Amino acid sequence: MAGLETTGSNPDVGLLYDINGLTATAPDWVDRVVTVAGEHGLILALVLLTVWTWWRVRRTDCREEAAGAVAAVVWAPLAAGIALLVNIPIRGFVGRPSPAEQHRGIEELVAVRGDFSFVSDHATLAMALAVGLFIAHRRAGLAGIALAVLLGFSRVYLGVHYPTDVIGGLALGTAVALLLSPLASALLTPLTKLIARSAKVGRLVWSPKGTRGEAGSVEEEREQEQEQGRERQEDGVRQESGAVGVSRRRDRDLAA
Repeated sequence: MAGLETTGSNPDVGLLYDINGLTATAPDWVDRVVTVAGEHGLILALVLLTVWTWWRVRRTDCREEAAGAVAAVVWAPLAAGIALLVNIPIRGFVGRPSPAEQHRGIEELVAVRGDFSFVSDHATLAMALAVGLFIAHRRAGLAGIALAVLLGFSRVYLGVHYPTDVIGGLALGTAVALLLSPLASALLTPLTKLIARSAKVGRLVWSPKGTRGEAGSVEEEREQEQEQGRERQEDGVRQESGAVGVSRRRDRDLAA
C-alpha cells in the first residue's frame, strides 16, 4: 500500500522539519541527551516507574484492593507487548518509509534499521505502559504519560519518525491498554488474590502498612482466618449439642 502523505505542503512534514531542525542550533550535548533518552533512557524510566508503582500499590491494609491494583500493574507491560504485536501488521499495511528516505535535510541522529515508520514502536510501547500504570495508580500513570509524550517528541527530534507516527503510536498504546483492561482484570485479579493469600509469596501482592512486620503479616492473616473458622465450627458444635439436650429433655418429659 502507498505510504501516508509526504509532500512538503503537509503540516505533518512541516512540523517534522521544525522539530528536527532544532538539531542545527542545539549544542552537541543536547543531541546526545535526547539520543540516549529517545533510544533507551525514557523506556528505562518507565520500567523503573512500573517497579515503583508495584511496590507502592501493594502496601495497603486492604488485601482485595492490593490484589486489584497489582493486577493492573501486571497488565501494564502485558498491554505494551500486545500493542507492539498489533502494530506489526499496521506497519506493513501502511508501508510508510522513514522521513530521511523521503525528504532532504532531515538529520538522523540514530541509525534506522530500514523498518517502516508508521506507527512508532517506541511511542506505542511507552503509552501502553503509561496508561496501564494510570489504571493502577493515577499519579504514577500521569508521570508515565508525560514520559511517553517526551519520548514521542524525542523520536521526531531524532529524525526517525513523523509527528503522525508518534501520535498514532500514542493512540494505539492507549486503545490497547484501555479496551483490553476489563478482560485483563478479570483474568489477572483472581491470580493476584490467590498469590496474596500465600504465606511464602504473598508479599509480592500484599504488604500491609501497619506496624506489624511484613514477613509475618500474611501468615498472621491466615492464622486469624483459621482461628475464626475454628470458632465458627465450635459454635456449630455447641448449638448442635444444645439442640440434642433439649430434644432429650423433651423425650423424658413425654415418657413421664
